Amino acid sequence: MEYKDSLKVGMIKYDDRLIAEGMGLLFETAPIGLVVLDDKGCVKSLNLYAREKFKSAAISEGSYIMDYIETVPASETFKMIRCNIDGETLIGKIEKYENGDYLLLQTEEELDQLLLGIDTYRNLLLDFKAIFDHSYDVIYVSDGQGQTLRVSAASERLWGYKESELVGKTVYQLEAEGVFTPSVTREVLEREEKVSLVQTTKMGRRLLVVGTPIKDSNGNILRVVNASRDVTELKELKGEIDLLKQMMEGYRQEIEQLRENEALERRFIARSAGMRQVIQFAQRVAKADSPILLLGESGVGKEGIATLIHKWSNRSSGPLLVTSCETVSAEMLEKELLGAEDRLGLIEMANSGTLFLEQVDKMPMSIQAKLVRALQRGILEEKKVDVRIIATASEDLKVKLEEGKFREDFYYYLNVVPIEVPSLRERREDIIPLIIHFLKELNELYKDDRKINPNVLKTLEKYDWPGNVQELRNITERLYVTSEGQEIGPEALPSSLDLINRNEQAVQVYEIMPLKSAVELVEQQLLELAGKKYASTTQIARALQIDQSTVSRKLKRYFKEE
Repeated sequence: MEYKDSLKVGMIKYDDRLIAEGMGLLFETAPIGLVVLDDKGCVKSLNLYAREKFKSAAISEGSYIMDYIETVPASETFKMIRCNIDGETLIGKIEKYENGDYLLLQTEEELDQLLLGIDTYRNLLLDFKAIFDHSYDVIYVSDGQGQTLRVSAASERLWGYKESELVGKTVYQLEAEGVFTPSVTREVLEREEKVSLVQTTKMGRRLLVVGTPIKDSNGNILRVVNASRDVTELKELKGEIDLLKQMMEGYRQEIEQLRENEALERRFIARSAGMRQVIQFAQRVAKADSPILLLGESGVGKEGIATLIHKWSNRSSGPLLVTSCETVSAEMLEKELLGAEDRLGLIEMANSGTLFLEQVDKMPMSIQAKLVRALQRGILEEKKVDVRIIATASEDLKVKLEEGKFREDFYYYLNVVPIEVPSLRERREDIIPLIIHFLKELNELYKDDRKINPNVLKTLEKYDWPGNVQELRNITERLYVTSEGQEIGPEALPSSLDLINRNEQAVQVYEIMPLKSAVELVEQQLLELAGKKYASTTQIARALQIDQSTVSRKLKRYFKEE
């Protein structure tokens, strides 16, 4: 306890020293004049700016400065000071502190420029707000993964959705829900270039949409900005498109300022909330040296997460070595991990780095005993070893422990930070982005520019993927190499996966009932849905492909007033 207390005090003193050094650097390099006075009006210290301005007046530490200061009342609550040094006027204010005063000074020209910059920035913000609130067009901004960030007020008029109903959703979700077809943002992300096309909305409107990617210096897309104009009435648009180009350039300049603060993790696709939580938690524990146990089904991406943890850790400059505990014999696994007379083991080779043990539940108990002893002691064959363990298990280690098939000490050594990685069917939001990611890799590999039909994406999104991400990657590659043409269509889907008709039934029956009752129930539900979507019985009849008189008769039958 005394050691911890002294260590804590030492750390506080160290932090205080760092803070003091940082404050001193800020004081010295501030772009305004800072002068600290004692209670008699004499200079105690002044920064570089003030020393330069007062050099000609020979004012330095210890000088009496109040003869140069003139107080100019600006209001009842604020007093401004002014001083003239060799014809140059400095303006600022004086503030009290416990042992004296301190002055803040700038030249008139610098102060004017500062106020002008503030006014310009305020006006720019007002201009952007006016554009988003009053633009006739729908202005739509998403990030580099297709997640909606900002939508102008016109979206409610043209799409039937308020901004609050769209922000946070991905364009893949909105396209699947039929809000708009096709998604311009998706096209921009797939092609990585500016796209212009005609889009149909859920309300039956036709929009001319221009989608523009905003990229960083490495060519990565940071934002996609769309501007949509209603062309249902086929108006002349040339002048409007020129205006949109100017607006896009304005947005580009705004987003360019965000590039330095944008840190995109592009090595791992995680759009779903569950997977994002896993990644955020992994990043949080990466800096510690505690063992990590990655749990989850085969193919969910545990090795990718282990790689990220190593990258984010303080051991990133050391090696990351990987071995499977089920692919070799017990004797070979022992030599591979612990070494032999003529070879180093992975424990030694991974010194100062990370050792990733796959399928640790398959490790023989005899090797578990030797390994956990070396890891706990940090010594192997009288040699010091410093290695962080990340392990995966496909079976429940607690069950294996209770069955006597896993050592208790090794279980508790590994189970310090367990992380459960969700299956792909539990994070369907990741399926389409993963497919697009794999398709991009294949296009780069084969120097091609193939696309995948949106209906194929929707179908693949509904499949349960028992093999998870690995199966999804394999199927994407299979579709790519076996299909013909530049677009991968539904005909390329393998029937062996039972993908074509999966979850496509619009009407589903869950219990036995008289056929007449079932027909009446379907008719009633169809009329109710159509009544919510269409304003007249004529429109309902057209949608249901029956006579208007039949619609009127059935409405009276099923929805007669009580």
